[in-house]
Amino acid sequence: MASILESSKPETLENLKAAIKNTRKLCAVMLDTVGAEMQVVNKTETPISLQQDAQVVLTPYEGQEASSETLPINFDGLAKSVKKGDTIFVGQYLFTGSETTSVWLEVDKVKGKDVVCTIKNSATLAGSLFTLHASQIHIDLPTLSEKDKEVISTWGVKNKIDFLSLSYTRHAEDVRQAREFLSKLGDLSQTQIFAKIENVEGLTHFDEILQEADGIILSRGNLGIDLPPEKVFLFQKSALYKCNMAGKPAVVTRVVDSMTDNLRPTRAEATDVANAVLDGSDAILLGAETLRGLYPVETISTVGKICSEAEKVFNQDLYFKKTVKHVGEPMTHLESIASTAVRAGIKVKASAIICFTSSGRAARLIAKYRPTMPVLSVVIPRVITNQLKWSFIGAFEARQSLIVRGLFPMLADPRHPAESTSATNDTILKVALDHGKSKGVIKSHDRVVVCQKVGDASVVKIIELED
Repeated sequence: MASILESSKPETLENLKAAIKNTRKLCAVMLDTVGAEMQVVNKTETPISLQQDAQVVLTPYEGQEASSETLPINFDGLAKSVKKGDTIFVGQYLFTGSETTSVWLEVDKVKGKDVVCTIKNSATLAGSLFTLHASQIHIDLPTLSEKDKEVISTWGVKNKIDFLSLSYTRHAEDVRQAREFLSKLGDLSQTQIFAKIENVEGLTHFDEILQEADGIILSRGNLGIDLPPEKVFLFQKSALYKCNMAGKPAVVTRVVDSMTDNLRPTRAEATDVANAVLDGSDAILLGAETLRGLYPVETISTVGKICSEAEKVFNQDLYFKKTVKHVGEPMTHLESIASTAVRAGIKVKASAIICFTSSGRAARLIAKYRPTMPVLSVVIPRVITNQLKWSFIGAFEARQSLIVRGLFPMLADPRHPAESTSATNDTILKVALDHGKSKGVIKSHDRVVVCQKVGDASVVKIIELED
């Protein structure tokens, strides 16, 4: 299981780069967009106390000060979108579930551009900006805002982001437009797009979004207030199954919120993390716990241990049969090779599957079948030229493989070809085996399944190691 850490501090990335250099470990970076998010503006940052059963007016921001009676918002179309009885949530840390920092409003009436609401719970809002979420309401804001585009084309380009988390993805067209924007930004044409599903609109168009995106993030915080709570688990299981069968990574959020302020998760949270693994998620995204929590290291350690325990009891045999059945026959060439490599690994009790790849696609397909042993993906850079200069591509593919469950990428020496003309390529195979041994995955006398291209053919072979 992979873990994604969320942070908004500029020095965090510099610290990460230093850690990568010191440990010589691959690490990928994801940029999260703000997207179609409405916000309450509190320019004085004075804490606002809201009392249950009182009324408060949401009004378009025109330099007004926020108070217990008036909350200025950055969107003037809310009055056109809501009606009496609709539900609105407001809060700085809105989606932690803490009712002391978020407030639930019910629309009482619409008055011109203002929306008059009844306060359903007492709360104090502290800070300069609060997120506002109108439950099951279409908000006419662009999925990729101008501010998002500015950040991507400056900070994103500078740091060569591996993933873009596209917040509030509502249609496949949102993903297509984001991809077109990235395609014009040099290296970012290789950036993968993960669609963040966080409202009913995204759920309704889930199948078409999944086809277009490189992966999915199930933003359960927002979904938990856009959907009735009793429906969230059903969507999670269905969405993860669809992602698994499509061979696209799925990320689950909001798992141990209580660890923001506590050293241990609740029993329900611990069970929730395990169920996310058993349901088929590829990664867990930690938010408030690592962004502003008191115990970020303990959170990562705890979630990692739970994931590890859950993976030990994951029913791989049932999953493999289900996946093969879903793929159907006749299989494509690559699907056949991938499933054969996994089947061979299981039958001979291999300690690892080594896959030589240049695009990373073959290794991801092998991982799709969730083998019981780790998949070592040896990504071999490709040489490209634009008639003016030569350059290698492959680093993006290696880092992007980190988010795929069970996949352990390494970036090989570009002098080694991904496609061998002989049945063995001893030098690069030795590098891969040494890498596996250094990680404690491969030992003497183990069996290893190797998958590579030889000329026009793909070869799956089993090797038994000597001392």
